[in-house]
Amino acid sequence: MMKTFLMRCLILISILFVAVLAGMQLANDGLKRMKGYNDPTYEQVAHITGTENGNVEATLLGNTFIIEEKQKELERLKTFNVFSRLGDGVTAGVQKAAQVSMNAFAQKVQDIFQEIRK
Repeated sequence: MMKTFLMRCLILISILFVAVLAGMQLANDGLKRMKGYNDPTYEQVAHITGTENGNVEATLLGNTFIIEEKQKELERLKTFNVFSRLGDGVTAGVQKAAQVSMNAFAQKVQDIFQEIRK
């Protein structure tokens, strides 16, 4: 009785283990197909080429642009960002206020301990 129960359990566990492995393999294959690996019909998302005048053109999702122009535009945006500068100022102010308040608190605690020792 116990022997047949044990055999059935082992067979069931083996079948379920093989089913899990097969499911993992199917999921892996599905992810690869979804990402486009090994798919000859998969279109190229980005393409970079050089032009005759030395500029480098990039095509991203069908939109073509010159990389140097985009780089200059990003540098211009990075040089003047009001919110970034405002955030830096607020951060510095909060850090200074926290430092001053912590120093004052530490000084008060030292004063209290010195009064207790007297």
